[in-house]
Amino acid sequence: MFGLIHILRKERPAPLKKFKTMLAAFFDTPGGPEKLYVKEVLKPKLKEGEVLIQVQASALNRADLLQRQGKYPPPKGASELLGLEAAGIIAGSGPGCAGRWKSGDSVMALMAGGANAEYAAVPEAYVMPIPEGLTPTQAASIPEGWLTAFQLLHFVGKVQKGETVLIHAGASGVGTAAIQLARLAGAIPIVTVGVKEKLQMTAKLGAAAGFNYKEEDFSEKVLEFTNGTGADIILDCIGGSNWEKNVKCLNTDGRWILYGLLSTGEIQGDLLSKMLRKRGNLLCSLLRSRTHKYKEELVAAFTKEALPYFSPNEQLQLQPIVDSIYPLQKIADAHRRMEQNLNTGKIVINHNA
Repeated sequence: MFGLIHILRKERPAPLKKFKTMLAAFFDTPGGPEKLYVKEVLKPKLKEGEVLIQVQASALNRADLLQRQGKYPPPKGASELLGLEAAGIIAGSGPGCAGRWKSGDSVMALMAGGANAEYAAVPEAYVMPIPEGLTPTQAASIPEGWLTAFQLLHFVGKVQKGETVLIHAGASGVGTAAIQLARLAGAIPIVTVGVKEKLQMTAKLGAAAGFNYKEEDFSEKVLEFTNGTGADIILDCIGGSNWEKNVKCLNTDGRWILYGLLSTGEIQGDLLSKMLRKRGNLLCSLLRSRTHKYKEELVAAFTKEALPYFSPNEQLQLQPIVDSIYPLQKIADAHRRMEQNLNTGKIVINHNA
């Protein structure tokens, strides 16, 4: 009998070793926040030039909601897991790394997916040091939102000192970053929001003016603020529902930068002739699907030109705005909060809770 038991034990499949697995936010089929749960999955294997981060905190983005709904799949080769930004500790390096980071370094990183997990693999070129004085939950709110805002203003919009920048969804993660980065560039940020209390927050961050689009015609207010010239740059994550007002308050030769479609992508009306009369530029931009080289250059530029201003010693200090913090087990509640547009700033996931 002992021999039979011994044989049976040998024939049982060996369980996955603990160190090969991790917990991650997961969904089996697309749908609402109720589809989300925390699942044990395999830890990522490091590819050429990647480092492993033990994630302490990650943050939510609209792209996560769209991916959960089945509307925005990750780019080819990226992790299927949710999450585009994280902060944590370097836990290992893959082959071909240049040695920029060593185990134990506190870092934050831009990702194409996989941040809402205990561990994440990321190209070492997408990793940045956590600014002095910031916690992991604060740092996790920086990479995707701030790099998006920096990209829109500098890489796409070519913002110049003295220009007026109209920022839709001014109290969002990208919006609060864009206000501060526009000021850093010497531009004049103005915003639209849908709640009075959010106007107060954007003003504290440096918005020169703010308009509640639910209560007033923002295009008229922009023209009034600019003495009839209009905005030189419009950062627009809303889309079709705003197109006529955007064109109306766009300056001649202005840049209207579309980076999201919170309303609709459909246009009803004569957009092209109105843009033509203003010699307007309609520019469209996404970050997640950009090339490796583009992201590497973006991270390098942001690290050099913006990251030092997160230091408390700077006169114009940049501040990541954290709206709320949820434990990983409550990520469905975090998604609900963003879907209801309740957040001012970033919603962060604490992986140590």
